[in-house]
Amino acid sequence: MTRVAFVCDSDAWGGAEVYLCHLLRHAASNGWSASLVCTEPVADGFAGLLPRGRLTAVPLARHAAEAPAIRAALAAYRPDIVVVNLVDPGSNAAAVAAALSVAPTVGVLHLAGDTGNGATRERLAVLYRAMAAVLTPATGGKAQLVAAYAVPEDRVHVVPNGVDVPADPAGPAGRTVPRIGGLGRLTEQKGFDVLIGALRVLQEQGLSFEVHIGGAGREAGRLRAVADGLPVTFAGFVTDHRRFLAGLDVFCLSSRREALPLVLLEAMAEGLPCVATDVGDVRTAVGEAALVVPPDNATALAAALRELLTDLTRRQDLGCRARRLAQQAFDADLMAQRTFAVLDHVRRCSPSLSADTTFLQVRSPAEAPGAARGRPA
Repeated sequence: MTRVAFVCDSDAWGGAEVYLCHLLRHAASNGWSASLVCTEPVADGFAGLLPRGRLTAVPLARHAAEAPAIRAALAAYRPDIVVVNLVDPGSNAAAVAAALSVAPTVGVLHLAGDTGNGATRERLAVLYRAMAAVLTPATGGKAQLVAAYAVPEDRVHVVPNGVDVPADPAGPAGRTVPRIGGLGRLTEQKGFDVLIGALRVLQEQGLSFEVHIGGAGREAGRLRAVADGLPVTFAGFVTDHRRFLAGLDVFCLSSRREALPLVLLEAMAEGLPCVATDVGDVRTAVGEAALVVPPDNATALAAALRELLTDLTRRQDLGCRARRLAQQAFDADLMAQRTFAVLDHVRRCSPSLSADTTFLQVRSPAEAPGAARGRPA
């Protein structure tokens, strides 16, 4: 069985880590033997997904210059392919360099972002062009990689995110006072302050509702203060997404930046009517199966929420549409098949390296080899 080692260099649990769980669960059924090198802050979340001896926890290397612990752990697994989870374009560069020194490497860019400038951008460009392939869940990520780092288009693959589609969807909870829910890290990116602004508008219009916001993060204190006087409950970090979603009548994604967020797909798979901001590939992906509004616009968000809060039939119809689309297009098994197909192509087309052979050593842009993907001398 072909060996793949995944790298998760993250400081907190989020959608990128949930994505990796799906791939770990589906690896064997797609003909791959998986192992994982992950940072200590997120190691517990992967417990039980792999056989004993196939998970190594290492110190966080995000934003570091080098990642020797990641390289050593990867080398011990002797993988045929390494897959590195990338939080954004530049934060996991040390992990990428470590992976490239062990085996042909595939990156998964979850979120487009700052590509750096000057020497920093050039170093990142060297690393990205050295990878055998890059996966991204949205077209914006591909466009950024091609434009900023000159990664060949045929080496960047858009594979939409997928989730476990339950056989028993919860659907809208049917509460007398409808419950709106949002779920994600409590950071500026997720736009919960915009949601709270929309709730103020709805309150002024005399609508009855309650809101549950799940998640933890650095903005927690500020958001609690901004929500003072509103029927908002902050549920804290949520370990059971299905249980959280089962209590909702409407799901709201209020983000300022995303690619194709897993939490939105999870809500759709449960048959929940959804309101989402027009970020990443959301509008293209959901079509008529959700209400899509401009990001950072509390007025537009309030209008969409009002449409669902005041019309039970509309909620039920939109929830059914969401569920059907999730079944057709966003099943985790389909995502895994597409992903492992890319990895199989990389395996067949890339040179086979032993774990003690340096595939690529990048010390500075000037020292980067011109033909980084060639077989080492």
